[in-house]
Amino acid sequence: MATTTKKKKNRKPFWKDIKFKYRLTITNENTLEEVASLYVSKLNGISILLFTLLGLFVVAALIVSFTPLRNYLPGYMNSEVREQVVNNALRADSLLQVLERQNLYVMNIQDIFRGDIKTDTVQSMDSLTLLREDSLMERTQREADFRKKYEEAEKYNLTNIAARTDADGLIFYLPTRGMVSAPFDAEGKHFGTDIAANPGESVLATLDGTVLMSTYTAETGYVIVVQHRQDFVSVYKHCGSLLKAEGDAVKGGEAIALVGNTGTLTTGPHLHFELWHRGKAVNAEQFIVF
Repeated sequence: MATTTKKKKNRKPFWKDIKFKYRLTITNENTLEEVASLYVSKLNGISILLFTLLGLFVVAALIVSFTPLRNYLPGYMNSEVREQVVNNALRADSLLQVLERQNLYVMNIQDIFRGDIKTDTVQSMDSLTLLREDSLMERTQREADFRKKYEEAEKYNLTNIAARTDADGLIFYLPTRGMVSAPFDAEGKHFGTDIAANPGESVLATLDGTVLMSTYTAETGYVIVVQHRQDFVSVYKHCGSLLKAEGDAVKGGEAIALVGNTGTLTTGPHLHFELWHRGKAVNAEQFIVF
């Protein structure tokens, strides 16, 4: 007990211990003459270490801030470097296109030398950079018969001709991923295409447009209607939830709802998709590959 008490008395307080100075002496080994001496403490050592780390941090910060190294940090790339990166990407893309055209040109010249294609099928030398052997070869009799049969069948198909004309320049997006469970059937009063999909799957706007209606009905559940250019209107029924409100502008391929199983007229999780043109329901499969 006495030994423990003596040890406690010999212990120095922390602050005194850290400020206690030690003498560092350099002595000549041969003559034992004191060459130099230095008084240091633990506080001095810690202070020197902190100031050294602070100096290194300041130097590193200055190097990063005032040298091109800052362009490698996320969010610090200046406009000039960003513009240069974009220009380089465009140049690389242009060079790739030129290389592809040159490869096509060389391959087509080789086909001509081998006799795979006839020279009279080539309209100009420039066309060799755009065409391949399959488009320069003579049309087979089987292909000619098929084309003639198809052209005759579609010659008086005014519905398809009008539909293609009205949809010129439009790219229709697939409204959701899934399988067609019930196709369009105008005679059976089924004016849309049913797509069986997983619940919660995104429902995408098929074209750019404006939301005309975003509501809930007892029979069709959550419904959203979008007005598009060239007098097209798309309708999405039985949604699980709606992501857009009336008046919102949407882009083609943008999520506007989620697949669900709402409403009384439903047989499971699916999307009932309708496409209307000038007040008439049209078969969406004429424009979209489901």
